[in-house]
Amino acid sequence: EVQLVESGGGLVQAGGALRLSCEASGFSRDDYVIGWFRQAPGKEREGVSCFSNLDGTTYYTNSVKGRFTITRDNTKNTVYLKMNSLKPEDTAVYYCAAAWSFPCTVVRSGAMDSWGKGTLVTVSS
Repeated sequence: EVQLVESGGGLVQAGGALRLSCEASGFSRDDYVIGWFRQAPGKEREGVSCFSNLDGTTYYTNSVKGRFTITRDNTKNTVYLKMNSLKPEDTAVYYCAAAWSFPCTVVRSGAMDSWGKGTLVTVSS
C-alpha cells in the first residue's frame, strides 16, 4: 500500500521560504510520479508541481515558476518542494500525490492514485 506523508509546512512572512517534504512508502516500482497540489480556503485544489521518475521531467504551474523547485532523493524515498519568495496567495494546504508512468507536462488531481493528508502553509503579509 502506497503511503505519503507531507511535512515542512508552517507560518512564514511574505518573501520567506519553506521546504516541503513528501516521504513515500510502499512503492513497488520506479516509474513513479509525484505531484504537489494545494487548496486554499474556498478554492478548488490546483496542481502546483510534478516530478516524473520515469523520465526526469518536471512541471510547474505558471504562478510558481521561478520560485518553487521540486527535487527528489531516492535514497530517502522523499520528494521535496522548495518554495522561495513566498506570497500571501501561496497560503494553502499542500498535498503530495503519487501516480505511475507518465511524463510531467501537466499535473491533474484526477490522474493521481494516492494522496497524503496535507501540510498547511500560511504566508503572512
